[in-house]
Formats: sequence, C-alpha cells, structure tokens
Amino acid sequence: MTSAFSSHQTSLNVFLGILLLIAVTNWLALRRLGRYPAPASTPRVSVLIPARNEAKNVGPMLESLLAQDYPDFEVVVLDDHSTDGTGDILAAMAAQEPRLRVLKGEPLPEGWLGKHWACWQLAQAATGELLLFTDADTRYRPGTLRSAVAALLAEKADLLSGFVHQELVTWGERLIVPAAFWCMYVFLPIALAHRVRWPWLSLTNGQLMLFRREAYRDVGGHAAVRTHPVDDIALGQRVKAQGLRWRIVDAGEYIRCRMYGSFRESVEGFSKNLFAVFDFRLAEYLFVWLWMLVLTWEPLAVILGKSIGLPLHSFALWPAVLAVGEMFLLWGITMKRLRFPRYLALLYPVSLTLFVGVAFRSLLRTVSGRTTWKGRALPRQRVKIL
Repeated sequence: MTSAFSSHQTSLNVFLGILLLIAVTNWLALRRLGRYPAPASTPRVSVLIPARNEAKNVGPMLESLLAQDYPDFEVVVLDDHSTDGTGDILAAMAAQEPRLRVLKGEPLPEGWLGKHWACWQLAQAATGELLLFTDADTRYRPGTLRSAVAALLAEKADLLSGFVHQELVTWGERLIVPAAFWCMYVFLPIALAHRVRWPWLSLTNGQLMLFRREAYRDVGGHAAVRTHPVDDIALGQRVKAQGLRWRIVDAGEYIRCRMYGSFRESVEGFSKNLFAVFDFRLAEYLFVWLWMLVLTWEPLAVILGKSIGLPLHSFALWPAVLAVGEMFLLWGITMKRLRFPRYLALLYPVSLTLFVGVAFRSLLRTVSGRTTWKGRALPRQRVKIL
C-alpha cells in the first residue's frame, strides 16, 4: 500500500513537472503583439461589437477604438435590444463620427443564442476584408489595430486571437479570474497547438478574434455555432478542423478588459460556459476538476499532517513539498506572464478551490437548464457521458 501511495505522489510530481514544461515553453512561444514587422499592406478592417446593456462600457471602448491610427477601418456596433441607455450613447457618438455605424438588432430567431445572432448580423453588415470581433468591456491602446493586422499577416493566420490584460478591481475578481487563465495557460502547449490540426488543442478568446473574411465564411461563421455557449472556442476549433491557420498571441500590452465587476458576476459568467468548454462531456469534466482538487490540497494536507505529527505513513514529506513548490512556480510564471499581480500566487489554493466550485455550479446549472446570461435563458444542453 505504501508503495502505491509513493507511486501516486511521484505521478503527481511528474504531472506538475509536465505543466511546468508547458508553462516555460509557452513563455517563449507566445509572441507579443507589437513585436511583428510593419505590414506591407493595410486591408480594410471591420471592428464588430455586440452590445447589450453596456451603457457603462460602450463609450470608453469606442473612444479607444476610434483613436486608432490604422488607415482603413470601420467600427460597427449592434445594439442588442438594450434597456439601459446604450442606444442613446451609440446614437450620439455615431452622429459625430463617420467611421462608426450603429445597427439595431433584429428579433432573436428560434435556435440562436443572443450574442451569436448579434455577431452574425454584424458580419453580414461589415465591409472589411478583415473582421475583428471584440467585446464592449475592452479598451484599446493606440496602435492596436495596426499591430494586430501586422501579426495576422506575418503569421499568415486565418484567425488571430490573444490573451489580453485582465483588470481586477475587487477581491472577488482577484480570486476567480486568474484561476481561469491559469488553467488556460498551463494546459495549452502553444507551440504544439500552432503546428497540429487537432481542433481540441486550441483556445480562442472572444475579446480578440481577428478573422480573414474568407475564413469566417468558410467555417460557417456564427451561424455554424449558433447554439454553442462558447462561440469563440467553437469557432477556433472549426478553423483548425478545416486546416486553416489559427494563432494566439500576447495582446496584454495593447488591450485590457474588465470581464466582470464583482465576485458574483465572475461566478455567473464562468458558470455560464465552463461546462460547455468541455463539450458537455461529464466523465472528462468530473475527472479534471476532482484531479484539480487533488493537485491543490493533497500536498498541503500531507505537509500539515506531517508537521503536527499525524501518522501518515503511506505518504512521504518531500514529494509533497516538491509538489507545493511546483504549484507556486506554475502560478508565479502564469501571473507574471499574463500580467496578474504576482502575490496572487500565494493564494492559489483558495483560487483553485473557488474555481472548482464554479465548475460544479456550471455543471448543475447546465443539467437543470437554469443557465442565463444578460436576462436571457440559455437552452438546456445534452450531456454526454464520454
């Protein structure tokens, strides 16, 4: 029995070592926006923003976009039946800015999710050769469009996405949001993902999705993923499945975003789509999140038990110490690379435990059909065992 637990601890150390290897190679493979050569051409860009009840965000976001120095772009915003003054803000800004067009959202058809329908309408109205989908809670530094187009052209990509800088204001955000991005960063080997066509080995962020128009059309656009709760990830997977070039970059120096305004909003937001990221596969989902609890708490429990003299004869101290050190390194690397406060690495047990709780909440709400977002109920999804 002791040898079995010893092998288990060794396996845990090896697993964390593999994650460390991924994290270090990602540091090198994740190219920064702004480090690409200036583009030889400047194809027209349509910046497309769905906006539903975004009165607090849409003005500053549009100001940052309209200040771009890119020579040929338009900004198209769709007011998705807002009730909070978003439409009035958009109308006032459009009257002063010829590059801004405002669309009124059509009624939501049966079989569509709201944001997906809004994005589809935006794509049909766009005039650009490149389509940049983004969110109303993003902010753009001057030069972002030029740098994003340079990256897309240099990479010969059909879809360019990126990690953007996540602003954290409340402690609720600090404890929840970094855990999500830690999972993305340490479990996605970016260099490998850029080289293989496996659709599941990709990560697309809806805060920055720059498509060649032909690629968006070829994968069916939002119409092809109209019922999938995570349209960004689903679209990225379709790009890879069709042999098109998907690339992800570090856009944190150019784009910032405050995803959620509180702990409650963070929980609601991730609950909406976390189970969907796993394509509603129950066995895989349960295994991953239970394993995350083991990674987080078993080494700490062994260290604590040994320190107070509990008879944990089946467990050794030093593999547990090594595992905790590996976790600290993983969090430290991720926090620094993705521009989160580095002291949050010290709170990784709290963050991961809370995030596992969100994961199980996502499962329960999906199974019960009680998932909602921005006042709209999301359809009940079919759960797959495997």
